[in-house]
Amino acid sequence: MRGVSLADLDRELNTESGLEGLSDGRDLRELVAEADDEEAQLALQVYTYRIAAAVSAMGVALDGVDTIVFTAGVGEHSAAVRAAICARLGFLSVELDSDLNEGATPDADIAAAAAAVRVLVIAAREELVVARAVHALLDPST
Repeated sequence: MRGVSLADLDRELNTESGLEGLSDGRDLRELVAEADDEEAQLALQVYTYRIAAAVSAMGVALDGVDTIVFTAGVGEHSAAVRAAICARLGFLSVELDSDLNEGATPDADIAAAAAAVRVLVIAAREELVVARAVHALLDPST
């Protein structure tokens, strides 16, 4: 592409493409809420497809999947996104219990009872990770 600086290209590729570009800057909560907006739904479909594709690739590398863990903001708080991702993973024997998924709180198993793959919603606990890192820096003997 001629006439584009390296800095502009880097910014476009790293901050204004992908979900950001498809969603016009809307966050996932907005995309999920805008069920009648075709562009919002396309952005959501691409997002969930890419995650499911990554999980599938990891399943190949690991020779199967035992557990899928959703964590952090979207993973802990968006039943719709979890459902959309897991719906794409049925061929890996991933099956959600829709009631458990809708009412999920962190540290819950939301897979269907008979499903071969467990699906968990786990609280991220970033503050614990930071506290452990600080402790290791302050007391390297541990």
